[in-house]
Amino acid sequence: MRPELRLSSPALTRTGCTLTLAHQAMSFFPYRALAEISQEIRSKRVSPVEIVELHLKRIERLEPKLNAFVHLDAEGARKKARASESSVLRGDRLEPLHVVPLTIKSCIDVSGWPCPAGSLLRKDYVPKEDAPLVSRLKAAGAILVGNTNTPEFLMAYETDNLLTGKTSNPWDLTCSAGGSSGGEAAAIASSCSAGGVGSDGGGSIRVPAHFCGICGLKPTPGRIPATGHFPPGAGAFSWIGVAGPMARSIADVRSLFEVMAGPDAGDALSAPVPLRAYREGEVRGMRIGILESDALGVATAETRAAVERAAKLLGERGFTVEPFRLDGLDRAIDLWWFFFGPVIGNLFSDSIAGRKDQISPLFREYLACATSGNQITLKQFTKACEDRDLLRAEILRQMRDTPVLLSPVSTSPAFRHGQGNYLPGTGYRDTMRFSQWLNLSGFPGASVPAGVSKEGLPIGVQVIGRPFEDESVLAVAEAIEQARGPWQAPPSDFS
Repeated sequence: MRPELRLSSPALTRTGCTLTLAHQAMSFFPYRALAEISQEIRSKRVSPVEIVELHLKRIERLEPKLNAFVHLDAEGARKKARASESSVLRGDRLEPLHVVPLTIKSCIDVSGWPCPAGSLLRKDYVPKEDAPLVSRLKAAGAILVGNTNTPEFLMAYETDNLLTGKTSNPWDLTCSAGGSSGGEAAAIASSCSAGGVGSDGGGSIRVPAHFCGICGLKPTPGRIPATGHFPPGAGAFSWIGVAGPMARSIADVRSLFEVMAGPDAGDALSAPVPLRAYREGEVRGMRIGILESDALGVATAETRAAVERAAKLLGERGFTVEPFRLDGLDRAIDLWWFFFGPVIGNLFSDSIAGRKDQISPLFREYLACATSGNQITLKQFTKACEDRDLLRAEILRQMRDTPVLLSPVSTSPAFRHGQGNYLPGTGYRDTMRFSQWLNLSGFPGASVPAGVSKEGLPIGVQVIGRPFEDESVLAVAEAIEQARGPWQAPPSDFS
C-alpha cells in the first residue's frame, strides 16, 4: 500500500446516537443501498462516524489487494462525519445523500486533492476548485473519501499506469477491473465506497461496471456537466466524453444522477432538461429492441445468454421485446475512432512533446495506433463532423418507434491483466464496439448486471436510449434488476 493511503485504526466508540454500537453498524454494512444508509442515519440506528469508519477500515483491508485508490482523505472524511453527527442529533433537516461515502474518478477536480488522470505528467496538479458535479454531491450531504485510479489520460480499457500501478477486479484479482473508470468500479464493487462518479468516452463507465458487477450510466452529453474533467469536455471530446454515476444498484445510480444533473455554464453542451420520474408501469408501453448489427462483432455465448435472459425477464413483466436491426453502426464505429483516435491522439501528441519517456506502455500503444496514419486535414475533420450529425439523425429515425434497446456491453467478461490492447482484429476496437457507438451518437446507456460466466465473472447488459431520455433507460434497467432478483457480492476477501 502506498504510504499516503495508510490508515490509523481507531476503535469504534459510542457516539451519542441512541443505541448505536459498532457491532450493530457492522451487521448493517456493507453492500447497502444509498437510501438505506441515509435512513439508518436519520433514524439514529447507525452514526455517521461509524459509517465512515467502517468504509475506511474496509479500504485499509482491501486496498492492498485492489489498488483502487489514488488519494484517500481519511481525516477529512472523519471531520465531516463528526460535523454531520451533530446535525443528526440536533434533528436538523438532512440532505438526500447525508453522510453517504462516495468516491470520484481521479480525472475530476476535487479541491485540494491530486487529480493526475493516471499520468506522471499531471502528478503535481492539485485543483483549487471543485468540479460542479462534486459541489452538487457535497451540497447533497455526501462525504467524499477519496479518488480512484485510471489508465493514463483515460485512454485504455484497463486501469494501469506508471504513477499508481494497476487496479484489480474484486471478482478475480488476476483480471482487470476495466477502464477507464476501473478504480471507481473496483472500489464500489468491493464496498470500499457506496457509489461514485466515473466518465465515459467509449465505454469507460459501462465496461468497468460490467467487468466488476455494478451499475453505471453514461448520460446524454449535457445532462451532467463535464466542467472540471480532464480531458476537457470541449471540441472533439464534447460529444464523446461524459461524466456519470456508478453504484451497486440502478436506484442508487438514479439518486446520484438526480443530484448531479442540471445545466452549467462551463459545459458547452449543457442543457436545462428537467428531471423526470418514471414508474415501471409508465414505460411498459415502450417497445424494446434486442439490438442486432453485423458491425458490432460476436459476443460470447454466455454474454448473449445474459442479454436474452434480460429480454425474457422484461417480457414476463409486460414489456414488448423483439429483435431490432439497426443500420449504420459500422460507420458510427469508424467515426468514433476517427475522433477518439486520430483527432484526440494528435492533440495529446502535441501536449506530451519532449516528455514521451514519462508515458506508460498502455498510453504509448494508444498513441501509436491513433497517430499511425496521415495527418488529418481540415476537410476530413469537417466532413466527419457533418457525417456524425447526419448519422445520428438517421439512427434516431430508425429508433422512432423503438426507443430502448438491449445489447451486450462488450463481447466478453473481464479479461486478464495485460490482455487488452488496440491491435486490429483482437483489440478494443473489436471487443468494445457495443459501447463505442453510443459515444459517437451521444446516446445514453446503462450497464446492469445480468449474469455470471462459468469462470465466476459478472456479465452486464446494456440498456440504450435516445438522447435526453436517460430516465427511461434507468427505468428499464431497474425493471431488469428487479426481475433478476438480489445480486451477489464479490468473494468476501478476494481469496
